[in-house]
Amino acid sequence: MRLEHEILELRTLHAFNIAREAAPAARHSVWVRLTDDDGNTGWGEAAATPYYGETAATVAAVLPRYQQAMEEGAAGDPFALERIEKRIAASVGYNPSARSAISAALHDLVGKRLGVPVWKLWGLDPASAPASSFTIGIDELEVMRAKVREASGYPILKIKVGTARDEQILAMIRDEAPEVVIRVDANTAWTAKEAIRACDMLESYGVEFVEQPLPPADTEGLRLLRRRARLPIVADESCRTSADIPALVGAVDGVNIKLAKCGSLREAIRIVHAARAHGMKVMLGCMIESTLGIAAAVQLAPLMDYVDLDGAALLASDPFRGPGMERNGLLRFNDQAGLGVTVVGVTGPGVT
Repeated sequence: MRLEHEILELRTLHAFNIAREAAPAARHSVWVRLTDDDGNTGWGEAAATPYYGETAATVAAVLPRYQQAMEEGAAGDPFALERIEKRIAASVGYNPSARSAISAALHDLVGKRLGVPVWKLWGLDPASAPASSFTIGIDELEVMRAKVREASGYPILKIKVGTARDEQILAMIRDEAPEVVIRVDANTAWTAKEAIRACDMLESYGVEFVEQPLPPADTEGLRLLRRRARLPIVADESCRTSADIPALVGAVDGVNIKLAKCGSLREAIRIVHAARAHGMKVMLGCMIESTLGIAAAVQLAPLMDYVDLDGAALLASDPFRGPGMERNGLLRFNDQAGLGVTVVGVTGPGVT
């Protein structure tokens, strides 16, 4: 199989700030393309995230090594997905978004060869997928108010918190959208004591759950918080792969799975099974990425309790069209084979 890639610049419609960092001027992801000997193509997107040690440049640098590992793992059989992904994972370090892009491209390719959507390969039912939240990033209060008004129609809002103005923000949200479901994400901003105090306030505003309130390694702090707070706690940065689940048992109520964090579609499914075996809820999230990256995640959405797949909806311009989130929060699935993605705003070699 031939592996090609192209670096894409993605800009959000509004500045997307979170508690631990201000929004960059632009983000760069990598469009990965696989072509088999019969000319069939599979696409994937690496939403490289510096927080997890990746940039578009590191993705581009590691792809040749992954191509070699992929060819060794396939041994002439492009349907040997589990074996290929294991060989790739063992070949070079962590690099989760790079591996997830190849995973998506492999599944896209197999789906196209078989003539079915990827979700159908797993026998999933799109009708069982939960609605997605839409995220409001941190900003000045009136800017956030304008964003909430602009997001009218989305039934679930995820609010980035971790500021000295969190209660003002929540009060404004309830004033502007009294019926909306609210989830909050602190992106590691608090200590355990701060989170306990914050949860009392958040509960008064009807928040559904709190995502990643503490630093990733503070498992004991999460245990204390879970004992003291009534709101459910969902781990994001604390849970990268299925190997992280055992340490989180009893510390959180659920985990947030992201393809660019866990490294592949198949690892995402392993996280689902591991979490459910321990009575945890499962959430499917995303980075800021185009419809190509979101489309890969959509294929797994029927397995989830919660979904946050708004990455492409936050963009000023999206180079792809395909599965994603509708304006009412419901997910749009593909009937086309593979991931069901077409290109609308990129030109280059191998674009079909």
